[in-house]
Amino acid sequence: MNPHDYCQQRAAQSGSSFYYSFLFLPPLRRRAITALYAFCREVDDVVDECSDVNVARLKLAWWRTEIASIYAGSPQHPVARALVDAATDFRLPQEHLQAIVDGMEMDLDCGRYPDFAALRVYCHRVAGVVGLLSAEIFGYRDPRTLEYAADLGLAFQLTNIIRDVGEDMRRQRIYLPLDELEKHGVTIADITAARETGNFQQLMAFQIERALGIYRRAYAALPDIDRKAQRAGLVMAAIYRTLLNEVQADGCHVLTRRTSLTPLRKLWIAWKTWMTV
Repeated sequence: MNPHDYCQQRAAQSGSSFYYSFLFLPPLRRRAITALYAFCREVDDVVDECSDVNVARLKLAWWRTEIASIYAGSPQHPVARALVDAATDFRLPQEHLQAIVDGMEMDLDCGRYPDFAALRVYCHRVAGVVGLLSAEIFGYRDPRTLEYAADLGLAFQLTNIIRDVGEDMRRQRIYLPLDELEKHGVTIADITAARETGNFQQLMAFQIERALGIYRRAYAALPDIDRKAQRAGLVMAAIYRTLLNEVQADGCHVLTRRTSLTPLRKLWIAWKTWMTV
């Protein structure tokens, strides 16, 4: 199996919303964004699947050297080998790939965030930077498109955080800012015990409204000249916004269930959005 086939298989098996956003891209861009997505999955899995923190640190350190090898032309891992082409074809900054690893390492060091400013650093590294790299792959002419891409990545990560409160809690992680829990009268014990109180519902309504506001800000920042080029990002946004709306419509029972969209629905949203942008 060649490196690009490995990345394609990795992306297809994930069932992620991102996979459906790539389907209508031209082959060269689709291959590059698939390699980037596969890289994100590899380093994310290091954190999620390693029970030994020291082993996870060693693996992330190995990925740091592998990123350097991408730019030296001698990586070992099939995902890194696939990224050689993407980094060359689309001039992907090495520091952005390293920042993604920095973000993943934050999950080893910190399972709590005191305020939104601290959380935003994490979100930028694991998602905003991915948005910036994606914008490079999709193509743009107006530099303001990078503001849109970073905000869109932030909105995606906040959507994931909202959807996965219960799942993250079971991994001993709480991404909701601690000062916002206190402000809304929600305790860590409430979350760990899956108590969906009225205060918790108000807290989640606040989280959803902030995420929706960042989606709106991202859309407003995208220059018209780059809308066609950035269609894949807008497809992702349509899928993620729909997911966020479903969480809200379902009563935001995120402590006890995980809302998801069916593959067919994701494909329908992707096709409809691609055709109408």
